[in-house]
Amino acid sequence: MPPLSKPANLGLFAAFAAFMVATRFHHFGDALHLPDASMAIFLLGGLYLRQHWQFAAFIGLAVVVDWAAIELAGASDFCVTPAYSFLLPAYAVLWYAGRLYAPRLQVGWLSMLGGFGVALLAASLSFLISNGAFYWLGGRYADPHFAEYVARLWQWGPLFVRTTMTYVAVALVVHALVAYASRGRHLADAGRS
Repeated sequence: MPPLSKPANLGLFAAFAAFMVATRFHHFGDALHLPDASMAIFLLGGLYLRQHWQFAAFIGLAVVVDWAAIELAGASDFCVTPAYSFLLPAYAVLWYAGRLYAPRLQVGWLSMLGGFGVALLAASLSFLISNGAFYWLGGRYADPHFAEYVARLWQWGPLFVRTTMTYVAVALVVHALVAYASRGRHLADAGRS
């Protein structure tokens, strides 16, 4: 997939930022709020936006939203430990997996399936990094051990990965529909010429 034009890139950047703020402020969602889309936004940002400064901007935005949720809205700071810094490599896995797959993303279901597979692998690895850092380095568990870690990994991993994959699947379907509609429009215009 070729890079987006500058206006399209900035428009999508703004849309992703707004969606991150809207969903991240309510980390686990509830009946009125969508689940946190941050992991999906980092993957999709790498896939569509690709620029390093935009990755850094999303990291900064995530930190600011978390700060506002804790300091201004009274959200729990339970997850903010020294391990919080491991969100940087966890999100980098997502962004750069998307960035690496971007040239291979074509209009076609096989390409979309490949993108979905890359996203699944990246989301799983990202969760392993963030969750592992929290469990082993966060200081919240007095006597951490491997069996408990695996149990917690299994408890939370599917939720986070499933949420990410749902957002990614919707984005890839929209991508395919827009691409097919655009190609149909170009064929119709060429037929009239």
